[in-house]
Amino acid sequence: QVQLVESGGGLVQAGGSLRLTCAASGRLFSISVMGWYRQAPGKQRELVAVRSSGRTTSYAGSVKGRVTISRDNAKNTVYLQIDSLKPEDTAIYYCNLKQGTMDYWGKGTLVTVSS
Repeated sequence: QVQLVESGGGLVQAGGSLRLTCAASGRLFSISVMGWYRQAPGKQRELVAVRSSGRTTSYAGSVKGRVTISRDNAKNTVYLQIDSLKPEDTAIYYCNLKQGTMDYWGKGTLVTVSS
């Protein structure tokens, strides 16, 4: 099995920055896609950013230019740097790992942005 543990969430003022971290452990493949999704209150979960083990990245249009996803394959860790935070970024941020036909999720980390 695979475990994903997120950290780095918290309360931040609008305009501030946060760095989220997700560490993966367990039976991991060399080829995978790791990324971040978020779910705001009353809304569906949505993609924020993903990065493959081959360095291909993809960002949601709503965060492009403010978010950077990076990955340390040796540490099985993915990071999400969010700058210029806005109140609408408030959500639970979930780490996701896709490998083979399997899809894994972390428990999430709450990001709250105050205006």
